[in-house]
This record gives sequence, structure tokens and C-alpha cells, in this order.
Amino acid sequence: MGIKIGLVGLGTFGTIFAPLFAGHPLVDSVVLCDAEADRIAQNAAIPVVARKLVNSQCTQNFDEICKSDCDALVIMTQPWLHAPQCIQAMEHGKMVYSAVPVISLPDDQEILDWCGKIIETVQRTGVEYMLGETTIYRPHTMFCKRMAKEGKFGDFVYAEAEYAHDVDAFGCSLREVAAKRAQGKIGEQRAGIMKPYYERGCKSHPMNYPTHSVSGVVDVVQSRPVKVFACGFRNTNEDPYFANYDFTNITGLFYLENGMSFRVSEMREISPNIGLDGEDFRIFGTRGSYSNNQWADNGRTVPTPDRKENKMTKLTDEEMRDPLPEEVVAAFTEAVKEEKGHGDFMFGGHGGSHPYLVHEFVSAVAERRRPAISAWDAAMYMAMGVAAHQSAVRDGELVQVVDFGKRW
Repeated sequence: MGIKIGLVGLGTFGTIFAPLFAGHPLVDSVVLCDAEADRIAQNAAIPVVARKLVNSQCTQNFDEICKSDCDALVIMTQPWLHAPQCIQAMEHGKMVYSAVPVISLPDDQEILDWCGKIIETVQRTGVEYMLGETTIYRPHTMFCKRMAKEGKFGDFVYAEAEYAHDVDAFGCSLREVAAKRAQGKIGEQRAGIMKPYYERGCKSHPMNYPTHSVSGVVDVVQSRPVKVFACGFRNTNEDPYFANYDFTNITGLFYLENGMSFRVSEMREISPNIGLDGEDFRIFGTRGSYSNNQWADNGRTVPTPDRKENKMTKLTDEEMRDPLPEEVVAAFTEAVKEEKGHGDFMFGGHGGSHPYLVHEFVSAVAERRRPAISAWDAAMYMAMGVAAHQSAVRDGELVQVVDFGKRW
């Protein structure tokens, strides 16, 4: 018997994922939930969704879908709703997939509190949580994980990563994203929800959404961040978008348990250039290193006075990706063909990570296991951002990263 998935939040991002979740071969049926009836109708018209849709259970009420007989819920609602809705769903026995971040609020301590509540709910209910962090399934992350598993890096020495997303970035303007999020029944509530935070002096900052920059490296090196010092850049031209931001860019240097250092930059006011490829990282070890689709190996496996050649290998995204099961690729290809009129399977946005995220979550539901990017991973990523922001506010003071417990 296959899986029944509830898709909650059918805005732009939810609509991108709907055909993938519905198209997965392990999914038998789909239920839709959104506060806007027209969004339900729009997604119900997608061929692969329509074929598996349980129309009678589609609802505009989140409480109702939590009480349904769905095995799992995919929550892609407004970011300030993610954590409380995930907890409510788990309380009703539903395994949950959450869009990133865990929650988006301008209060650092409240972010940590929600992370702790999610972990407590998983432990108490036995129901699992997965964060849909795209960087984990980008080609370079998959490749570096293979190299790390084989010991090809040697000892990890240093890494650097960034999420360089300027407020006016072509193709994904943050101003336009904010405007869209302010629309509709739920979006119109945002200003009222945020007002009390701003009135008591809380400020937004780029490190309250750190998952794209920190997750890939931490997942590769499998070591917990311990402490960080950071500095921030403040907007100087009174841009209204940043009216409630204390920093528009923050850079932190983390110390990890394995002895390496890790530089992270979250940037929302920057003119990107060569070397700043949105969600990217570089990792350097005593033997091997990865940077900009290149692998380097110095061949130094044991101490030797002989000089070793540092061999460079240029890699394509296709070479770096892990393979998906053939039946999953076939199902996704058919879903694309039905929706767009051609049969060319495209890996999709965020470095082709979308189908991998879908496959991992659906497989975890089917196998009743803990998924990749668990509640503990998600909490660790958010704790790194909170610590970096607190350090920047304190002019670079060394700050400990809250430890929610080891995953490894």
C-alpha cells in the first residue's frame, strides 16, 4: 500500500514541488491544503496531481488536514508558520517535511526555543521531521560527501561558504518575494505579527536564514560547530527594505569540534561577481580540496620528503551528482511530460536538489525511518546563525553555538 501525502501551502514554491511529490512512485494519493481556494484549484489541475488527488479531502483549513488519514504532510507555508504547524502535524501522527528555514522571526531566542520544541516533539511522539534544505542535495555537496567518506580530504583544515543573494538579484528579487508574501489571507497577517517584535527592539538579519550557507559543509565534514566570532555590515543608504534590519551582511568564522575553521557569509546587499555563486562552498584538507567544480589531490597520504604533484580535476554537475533510482527518474520524467508537454527530465531549481529532497522524504516515510536533515540537523543550522548574529551585535565577541545534541 502506497503513501498518502498532504501538500500544505501552494504558493509559488509549493506549486513547484507539487508534481514531484505527487509523481513519486511510492505516493498513491495526494491531498491539497491552502487558505486560498484558487491555489488548490490551480494545483488540482496539474495532471499528475489530478490523477492522485483525493478531492473530497482537500481543504482550506490546516486543522482539518492534520486530522486526516494522510501519512505525512509537506509544509510550504509562510516561514513564520513552519515550526508551529510542523509540531501540530506531528502531534497528530503526521511525519513532516518543512520548507526552509525552521522558522523566520526577528527574535534569536525564540528561534532557538522553536528548534528545541521540534526536537522534543520528535522524541516524545516518535514522529519524524525533515527540513527541506536544498544545499544538502546540490551536486558539489553530494560529491564532497563521497570524497569525505573515502577519506580523500585527509584531515579537514578549512572551509568557506556563502549565500550571496542581493536584495535586487535578477530572477529572484527579495523585494518581489516580500511583496508576494504580504498578499492573500495569510500574508496580510505578517505586518501585524512582526510589529510587536520590532516595537521591542528585535531586528531582522541575514543569519536568521543561514541554512543555505552552513548546511553543506557541516554535512560533509560531519562535525559540530562549537563557537564563532562574526562581524556585520549595516545599510547606509536608508533602503526601506532594510528598515527593520540591524545588518544586511554578516560574516562569521566558526570553530568546529574536529579542529577546522569555517568561514560563513550571509549577504543580502552585495553585487555578486565571479566566485560568488549564490549557494556555494569550498573545502580544504591536508590531502584533497574542492573549489568551484574542481577537485585537487596532492597524493600526500603519508609524510614524505618527496614533492607530490597537486593533480586538478575539473568536474561537471552530472559527474558530481549521486544517481536517483531509475523508476524515480522515469516517474518524474513522466510528470514533467504531462505538465509541460515534453519528456526532458530537469533536475529543477536550487542546483537540481528538488527531486532528491522529495525522494529522500518519501522514502523515509515509506521506510518509517529518520530522514536526512533531521530535527537535530535543522536546529544545529539555526543555532549557527543565531550565534553568528549575537557575535556581530557584540562587535565580534566569541559566542558559543548552542548544542542541541549530536547527530553523528
